[in-house]
Amino acid sequence: MDKLHIRGGQTLGGVLKVSGAKNAALPILAATLLTGEKTNIHNLPHLHDITTMMELLGCLGAGLTVDERLSIEIDGSSVTKLVAPYELVKTMRASILVLGPLLARFGAAEVSFPGGCAIGSRPVDLHLKGLEAMGASIAIEGGFIKATCPGGLRGAEITMETVTVGGTENLLMAATLASGRTTIRNAAREPEVVDLAQCLIAMGAKISGAGTSTIEIDGVPALSGADYTVMPDRIEAGTYLVAVAATGGKLRLEGAVPHHLDIVLDKLKESGASITTGANWIELDMEGRRPRAVGITTAPYPGFPTDMQAQFTALNTVAEGVGRVTETVFENRLIQTHEMNRMGADILIEGNTAIVTGRDKLTGAPVMASDLRASASLVIAGLVAGGETLVDRIYHIDRGYECIEEKLQQLGADIRRLPS
Repeated sequence: MDKLHIRGGQTLGGVLKVSGAKNAALPILAATLLTGEKTNIHNLPHLHDITTMMELLGCLGAGLTVDERLSIEIDGSSVTKLVAPYELVKTMRASILVLGPLLARFGAAEVSFPGGCAIGSRPVDLHLKGLEAMGASIAIEGGFIKATCPGGLRGAEITMETVTVGGTENLLMAATLASGRTTIRNAAREPEVVDLAQCLIAMGAKISGAGTSTIEIDGVPALSGADYTVMPDRIEAGTYLVAVAATGGKLRLEGAVPHHLDIVLDKLKESGASITTGANWIELDMEGRRPRAVGITTAPYPGFPTDMQAQFTALNTVAEGVGRVTETVFENRLIQTHEMNRMGADILIEGNTAIVTGRDKLTGAPVMASDLRASASLVIAGLVAGGETLVDRIYHIDRGYECIEEKLQQLGADIRRLPS
């Protein structure tokens, strides 16, 4: 199992290009199952989850042509298999996103229950209830979700019990080919949902309200192919901004969308960073200062993203003052704090809140990653720690960060991958 070896203490600085967003690319790749024509998707990140989704599409029969920049042409005319097997689905929760498209286009689908990071309960029952409201019959057999709708899906009024990004995306895709109008209330508002909707519109879907809590979809008989470029990754952008801020450095991010990160940038300003932005770039400058502790409470978009909580927790470990970090989305997302305490951090857990008292510095130590964003936070902790840090189980980080050690090396970090 690969590890990351870090010698901390360097002040980071430089320019980085933001990769395409994994959390937008995965549903967009699944959406190509809705058409029998060819679809071209650009700006895909080089990540294990992306290649897993490509393998899944190929397993279903789609024709895939990939160029050297990982732009991909997907031919949906050859899709004949309607079963997403456990061997692929177990490694990636986003595999559930093929359920809606297969059911909508073919009237049947079988998808193994998904895997992914062990960060807490993420039930798929809201996906299934929404599909049932649209006329699908669903059974759970042998670890598989088996869905059928021989007469096709019908438009429905759906109110989500809780905000769910994956559930919103699955139902949004299914509704594009359903007869009549579908209204999704309490819908997720994340930029990745908007990106999926814009791709579907490029394919001929009729969608309004994406980015608000109510999305309306008027079903059409068929979707066409399209040429679409995936949005930049706001979580990758936020992670590098926090990493550089924690070291007191300066960073310019090219290809970032500032308004996707409004609350993250506000918290970075609160920590003492000078932030300037343009249409597609962000600059952060700590001017050599130690960050100030910030309090955060995670919430669905446009609230503070749970996917940035661990990184800010790491920043708080070396900040001036005390920061309270409250996690409201996933119950296990504070688990990385125990590893940070092994590095000399002062973190006290009270329920779903971490009380972080900043230290002058951390001390390098062997640590083990438990999930994708926890991995990133331990890398940040290693960058600000004295001595050597060894981050184990980095297969998690490879699911969400493209060439993380190479990008950090560009900023002056002493980090390298140790192959297993």
